[in-house]
Amino acid sequence: MASAPPMETAALVGHPLPPSYEETIGTNPQYPPGGPMPYPTTDSKVYQPQYPPQGYGQMYPPPPQPVNAPVVSVQTVYVQPGAVFREAPAQVLCPVCSQTVITELEYTSGALAWLSCVGLAIFGCIYGCCLIPFCVDGLKDVTHRCPNCKRTLGVYKRI
Repeated sequence: MASAPPMETAALVGHPLPPSYEETIGTNPQYPPGGPMPYPTTDSKVYQPQYPPQGYGQMYPPPPQPVNAPVVSVQTVYVQPGAVFREAPAQVLCPVCSQTVITELEYTSGALAWLSCVGLAIFGCIYGCCLIPFCVDGLKDVTHRCPNCKRTLGVYKRI
């Protein structure tokens, strides 16, 4: 059987032995004997290194801006108290161009024109007479527009 090599208590060849405890608590060239260093008093000035002056620039760069942000358009409908849109032009304040205007009228075929057409067709006016309601403005819906900016201000539906 093989056994472990004998332990060597001597120092390694070429290396000195570490100092003993008594040697280490003796005089130390870094600190004066007699305990810790006293704190400086207010009479004695302690040298404090000056920090270099810093500019008042921005510490951090601004946050990155989104490259392709979606554009959202919002259409706001203003309801004016007392503004009643009927079949005649009305004087209103346009919320888009901020002008007091008299509205322009545009007639479009609505539910009443279509019901009149179907009613005439049922009663036998099939040969073109049932299309008369699409020519009569009194049976169509009325859209009120601003004459300046051409925006829709209101709609009057017959049915």
